[in-house]
Amino acid sequence: MKNDLTTFYCTAFLGVGVVASGSLHHVVSTVKDALDDKDLMQLLIFDDSTGKQIDVDFRGKTDDVLKRLGEQFGDLPSKDVKHQPTRRVGRPNLGVVSGEVTLLPRQWEWLKSQPGGASVTLRKLVDEARRAGGEQSKIRESQEATYYFMTAMAGNFHQYEEALRELYASDSDRFYHFIDDWAPDIRNHIKKLAANAFPEGKELREEQL
Repeated sequence: MKNDLTTFYCTAFLGVGVVASGSLHHVVSTVKDALDDKDLMQLLIFDDSTGKQIDVDFRGKTDDVLKRLGEQFGDLPSKDVKHQPTRRVGRPNLGVVSGEVTLLPRQWEWLKSQPGGASVTLRKLVDEARRAGGEQSKIRESQEATYYFMTAMAGNFHQYEEALRELYASDSDRFYHFIDDWAPDIRNHIKKLAANAFPEGKELREEQL
């Protein structure tokens, strides 16, 4: 399955204000019909997942613009596609993959002393490490998206550098303090992009709901 303009979400800014938000198809159709050529030349559209700017060629009619975008984004492979491994004839292994683990004697003793034994303990440790790695990946992606958008739209704002430092220092209180008096639409979009940028992001999102 290939990417679709109706499932690719973005936000369009004219100056410091949001003029459209939603799927790329919706945003492009909306601004093309509502804005004149002069405003379209100053319009900035940002990917909601990465914070990066999307270049759109607004020449021609709306259908022409959408057709070009469809050709551009339709060439991107879907992240949802998963290749299944070739099945071998014989007894299924129930998903268990054998391998060799090298540990010190004291480490083996500790594993054996845990409830369920070494195998159960190792599986739990691996699952915990995967969850922790997934959380760190979300934090990093959210920080990067926030950085890209902030740099493009708020690079000359008061206390931009201070806010950026707190973003990467994982200090959400100081980060939100520094951006509090920024243009409302820009500030709110930054908060949206930064929803997963801090370790305590889950609690913050729950408070905002």
